[in-house]
Amino acid sequence: MDGMQNRHAFDVDALGRALEAAFGERMSRAPAVREQHGRDESAHPPAPPDYVVFARATGDVAQAVRICADFRAPVIAFGAGTSLEGHVQAIHGGVSIDLAGMDRVIEVRAADQDVTVDPDADATLGGMAATGASGTTTVRYGTMRENVLAAKTVLADGSVVTLGSRARKSSAGYDLLHLLVGSEGTLGIMTELTLRLHGRPEAVAAGVAPFGTLEGLVEAVIEAIQCEVPLARIELLDHLAVMAVNAYAGLENTVAPTLFLEFHGSEATIAHDLARFEEIARAHGCTGFEAATTAEGRTKLWKARHEALYAGRALNPGKIGLITDVCVPISKLAESILATREDLARSGVVSAIVGHVGDGNYHTTLWLDPDDAAGLERARGIIERMAERAIALGGTCTGEHGIGIGKMGLLAREHGDSLPMMRAIKRALDPDNILNPGKVLAPEE
Repeated sequence: MDGMQNRHAFDVDALGRALEAAFGERMSRAPAVREQHGRDESAHPPAPPDYVVFARATGDVAQAVRICADFRAPVIAFGAGTSLEGHVQAIHGGVSIDLAGMDRVIEVRAADQDVTVDPDADATLGGMAATGASGTTTVRYGTMRENVLAAKTVLADGSVVTLGSRARKSSAGYDLLHLLVGSEGTLGIMTELTLRLHGRPEAVAAGVAPFGTLEGLVEAVIEAIQCEVPLARIELLDHLAVMAVNAYAGLENTVAPTLFLEFHGSEATIAHDLARFEEIARAHGCTGFEAATTAEGRTKLWKARHEALYAGRALNPGKIGLITDVCVPISKLAESILATREDLARSGVVSAIVGHVGDGNYHTTLWLDPDDAAGLERARGIIERMAERAIALGGTCTGEHGIGIGKMGLLAREHGDSLPMMRAIKRALDPDNILNPGKVLAPEE
């Protein structure tokens, strides 16, 4: 396998004619459309594809991949373009397959608590599966890996396979499904997902708890988890993040490391859960605890967490944001965050930290002048050191954003011994390296 295909090492014009013959008006070479499909939410430079194909069904994706395979042209799956490590940039040209038209809920099976959907249904579930994403309720319901039961997938030769099944457990063969989940479009394109469903809780409550110290906050979370307090969301905003959202949204939250929580349960248990957590939190330096059980009240309490990214952007007009994440064992979370705070201070970079504290995952956004090359290099150094510290603490360089372009070197540091195995899998499934080339695995020297 050629680890880094040269851009346009294929007949671009002939590829365009073949795509136009197959898809007609659903193939575009318009500069604006190509530009849209060559960028994500990261600070990585845009890289437009040569063509964009708008798929409506698995057959469209398979046909487009077969054409690309014939020309040995790169092919990149595109959902909403909201990834954070350059996943959708067509750095070697080729074809972007837009899956936005595949947005159906195909079948809901309430008795079995599962659903089959197209990949672009509800927040581009295909993109979330491709990056192994998670979110604010992961601490209770799990990541995408735990929630994807099966996936219809187009392979590099255009063939279609179904991986996994609707059974809740299986001992049959290699777990190829979860090899694809988190592969970032480099091993196949998922075109249909079967997902677990979870029951809606009878009652929901929210809470906000500021702490005197970050260490106390983390200790409270650890004890609450050990005591099996049924927390559905446990989100952290550090004091700078709280300060930013107060200024942006006109809020009056205490400027301190703060937990934003959500409890799912029954009417009979919610009050007990709130009281139990408050007891634990105050024992670890919580300076106040506010709770709400109505939808309006919960929305008000959670407003600061939801506004965090927008607040950062508003306070840094004209700047680009380098967004990164790491994940560590929860017992190491305070140590990791404090070390990152010290690194930021030494580097002269002001950046807030937010995190899914219940699973040890936290994020920071470094806001930079796009023309400040020295500042960009300094920020990349911060991100690299942040990831290296996380790995040294038994964690990972990314908890949910993925590797993409930006963290290939860090992947090698984290999983150096297993990189040959990863490369062997890539060669076996994509021998011509056409599926999202230049992502996840750095080229072999």
